[in-house]
Amino acid sequence: MAATLPMVAGALALGIPAAHAADSPAREALKGTKPLWATAKADKGATSNSAQVNARVYLAGKNAAGLAGYAKAVSDPSSPLYGKYLSAKKAQAAFGATKAQVAAVKSWLTSAGLKVTEVTQHYVAVSGDVAAAEKAFGTQLHNYTKGSATYRAPAQTATVPEGLKGTVLTVTGLDNAPHKANHDDQLPPPDAVFKNSGPFSSYFGSNIATTLPDAYGGKIPYAIKGYTGKQLRAAYGAGDYTGKGVRVAITDAYASPTIAYDAGTYAVKHGDAAWKTSQLHQALPKNYTKTKECGAAGWYGEETLDVEAVHAVAPDADVTYVGAASCYDDDLLDSLSKVVDNHLADIVSNSWGDIEANQTPDLAAAYDQVFQLGAVQGIGFYFSSGDNGDEVAHTGTKQVDTPANSAWVTAVGGTSLAVGKGDTYEWETGWGTEKATLSADGKSWTNFPGAFTSGAGGGTSKTVAEPYYQKGVVPDSLAKANSADGNRVVPDIAAIADPNTGFLVGQTQTFPDGSQQYNEYRIGGTSLAAPVIAAVQALAQEARGGKAIGFANPTIYAKYDKGVFHDVTDNPTGSGLAVARVDFANGFDASGGLLYSARSLGKDSSLSAVKGYDDVTGVGSPANGYVQSYKRH
Repeated sequence: MAATLPMVAGALALGIPAAHAADSPAREALKGTKPLWATAKADKGATSNSAQVNARVYLAGKNAAGLAGYAKAVSDPSSPLYGKYLSAKKAQAAFGATKAQVAAVKSWLTSAGLKVTEVTQHYVAVSGDVAAAEKAFGTQLHNYTKGSATYRAPAQTATVPEGLKGTVLTVTGLDNAPHKANHDDQLPPPDAVFKNSGPFSSYFGSNIATTLPDAYGGKIPYAIKGYTGKQLRAAYGAGDYTGKGVRVAITDAYASPTIAYDAGTYAVKHGDAAWKTSQLHQALPKNYTKTKECGAAGWYGEETLDVEAVHAVAPDADVTYVGAASCYDDDLLDSLSKVVDNHLADIVSNSWGDIEANQTPDLAAAYDQVFQLGAVQGIGFYFSSGDNGDEVAHTGTKQVDTPANSAWVTAVGGTSLAVGKGDTYEWETGWGTEKATLSADGKSWTNFPGAFTSGAGGGTSKTVAEPYYQKGVVPDSLAKANSADGNRVVPDIAAIADPNTGFLVGQTQTFPDGSQQYNEYRIGGTSLAAPVIAAVQALAQEARGGKAIGFANPTIYAKYDKGVFHDVTDNPTGSGLAVARVDFANGFDASGGLLYSARSLGKDSSLSAVKGYDDVTGVGSPANGYVQSYKRH
């Protein structure tokens, strides 16, 4: 499940022509604060002056360029500053906003008639009426139609007084349209139960569907029931490492009320080490909001998957779950900031995102600031690359997902994984699924191989410049797909994601009779790949004696030609690959009938996993020797 990211409104303070300011004191524009949907055609007139606004003014800090520079230096194995991390306190002292800057921002906002409701080291929150907000930000607020609803938004780009140039990063809350990440208020009960029907394979190819039609010239195996930790640890070269002494954080929205019970039950049932007392922590907000809009219960499964996958691969790692108050941008930023401000972990797994088209310069700046503050402390962020391939089938436009597109995070792509008998690694393909259903007479697969359903997100960013660490590894055909100067290509690394070769999870769900019971089901998505890679990185950090890896991309790309990655391609066996899958029509039992389908592997929209770096799997997946290679650094 991917979360759709709320869009932060606001931006890097970029100059505006003096002509704009002829009749008023000079102001600095906050690029990106007027949303693209606030068009003249959609304009329904001025918002009432008495309507209430709640906004956040994000602070740029006193040395944004210095922050980015230090973040790069401590992350680059070839830099003399490599690994010379700062404490959270020192990072804030060196790069955070000064008391004078905070005082100046507060003074400006209160003089316009807004009330300051909260001050953190990242933002100043204010409330007040529309008239005061218009005065403070130098723009009128109008009502605009967006889809079937009407929302408030700035009629012009918001501005700040020139004296605050470089002090304000962005402002959010001037528009009140829902900005949400896809996957008072109380948390709802768990979602309805979901079960997989058999037959299953216990390892790849263990159970052949002899009574079903051929595909690709032969009989195909049933989908596996769901891999468990032992199989994944073997596939990705865990060896004897367990993540001992390493702290991993997971961010999502909301919090599963049954996570401790579910994770504990699952570990015992599947041979993972039992959770130790105080090995699983939660850092949760006081109140949850927008639970209906964000489908709060849907996030329980996301948290469950992330927590159980990390523990399955790195059973001794310390896990902290940081739940956001909602799936909106401000709240997700808060949860990331909580990890950084309190240095809750060195490795952060994040299985949520949105499409790049919903990103604005302000959004990128607000996120990158948190990622850079993390990097200077030795904290690395891992983000799912998305589950819709090139996004064309989903949005009509070829694009990547965000925040995975940030040059300051490790974007995790997806594979289909074959683990054979005796936990042996057989092969991986790029994850991309085409689905064909069984014909009415049961003798063929209708329109085989069928339509594209899902696949690992990837491709070339349109907005983020090519980072230095990708040069020389990422082919120009990808890097320069959108501009001659080169752009960021996603992903960086990959792991198991295909739900047809997925991971078994255990979660308390609501059964048809209304009871809530523990149940197990197979799941996938790059929402699985991200925590698996985060867990592998915990093993690698243990291998290097516990010293933080930090922002990992420069190190990952430096290992590209060292023989420590599986070079994943779409066609590892030389012939087409598919599995037979049987599902309950009602998602629970056979009473509503069974649905049979053939799911082809390695068919990811327009993206291809090829020899070398590619935009489905990046440099590949961790092979035997990857974890151990960190011992040498």
